[in-house]
Amino acid sequence: MTTQQTTTGADRYVPTDAADLAALRSAAAGCRGCELHRDASQVVFGRGAPDARVVMVGEQPGDVEDQQGLPFVGPAGRLLRRAVDDAAIPVDQIYLTNAVKHFRFELRGRRRIHQTPDRVHIAACRPWLVAEFAKLRPRVIVVLGATAGQALLGPSFRVTRSRGVPMPWPDSAQRVGDFPDAPAELVATIHPSAVLRADDRDVAYRGLVADLTVAGRLLTRGHP
Repeated sequence: MTTQQTTTGADRYVPTDAADLAALRSAAAGCRGCELHRDASQVVFGRGAPDARVVMVGEQPGDVEDQQGLPFVGPAGRLLRRAVDDAAIPVDQIYLTNAVKHFRFELRGRRRIHQTPDRVHIAACRPWLVAEFAKLRPRVIVVLGATAGQALLGPSFRVTRSRGVPMPWPDSAQRVGDFPDAPAELVATIHPSAVLRADDRDVAYRGLVADLTVAGRLLTRGHP
């Protein structure tokens, strides 16, 4: 549903003394840092093992994720799971999250149509992403799409310029600051939903798998 933007940011809702990801997830349910919470069914926080060696960051939850309260469980998530398998990345080593934790949509009749988050939503929700990274120590970070890239690397980030090319972390994020400095490598690719929208899905899917394969090789290289 289209709503007027009223953004204060999530800073005051993120607990500074959270013991673990579960505590952050619990606190996120009460976030009112932007107006998206008003129309979404619930917050959709990250999921996966706290010691995951791969962190994948997407845009925002979709309609199915909003209903189930879990990231990447809709059509794009199912496609991502297939691509992860084809890229030989162990699924139990992945932590999945989104740059924005509430579903932004436009209501058309009974259908809820996805709307891309604005920069104000990315900025408002960014403290949750920073807090998640503070509890994680991944070997590889995978950026899924432009929104995630802008949240992690700044508004000038473009997937088309950077996809499939390893970048050092946190050096690549220094210009936007405040993320933990645990060393890792970052690989950007398209969001799996872009494959579903592509004119040639086979070509788009092969490109996604190729980028994820780069991430998988980095993982193997770091842990032979």
